Amino acid sequence: MHTLLLRLCGPMQSWGVQSRFTVRDTGLEPSKSGVVGLLCAALGIDRADDAALQPLATLRMGIRADREGMLKMDYHTAQNVLKAGGGIKPTEVSRRYYLADACFLAGLEGEDKDLPLLQRLHAALKNPVWPLFLGRKAFVPAESPYLPDGLRLNTDLETALKTYPPLTTRPSSRQARLVLEDSDGYLVRPDQPLSFSQRRFVPRRLTSHFMAWPAPPVENLQSAIENPEVP
Repeated sequence: MHTLLLRLCGPMQSWGVQSRFTVRDTGLEPSKSGVVGLLCAALGIDRADDAALQPLATLRMGIRADREGMLKMDYHTAQNVLKAGGGIKPTEVSRRYYLADACFLAGLEGEDKDLPLLQRLHAALKNPVWPLFLGRKAFVPAESPYLPDGLRLNTDLETALKTYPPLTTRPSSRQARLVLEDSDGYLVRPDQPLSFSQRRFVPRRLTSHFMAWPAPPVENLQSAIENPEVP
């Protein structure tokens, strides 16, 4: 197995999986549809190109929450909204949830046959075709999702997530939350993309557990000592 890691950190990010009408939700970690959409943007894959989407969607995904972030909500208004039964509503209020100051390490695992795709994705994250965003177009990354050492050859998804150094010297807890795609998992998320143009998704299963933090890189040790993590 080979794993591609990417950094998803920003002041605001939103990963909705069941948004309807005037309430736009966000998950507590990046959704698969959102991460795959970001990778499609990096490669320049058109929204209507379902055939090019599928190889990315079949990669197994996992998330490590390096900093959980805070759940926040914005009120948005839209004017002159068409009503389903006809006519126009002068003003529509919507509630849009997002994560503030969150930071995640995402990983996508593939087999030997997927290695050329993972290599293309790694290169595309460094020089994306289209702008990258964290769930919504207004939510730009604070740092590039590209990690120079993010392509972990002969490393499975869980090992890659458990051993990669922390992305921040101030994690949100003493342990990191790990969410892994698992066909026998007890969690269900309706975010396995089939078609972005037709907004078709199917459920996938996951497991979640906590893990001890890996050691920080040597250059961050002094910073970690001078700025101890808050429990």
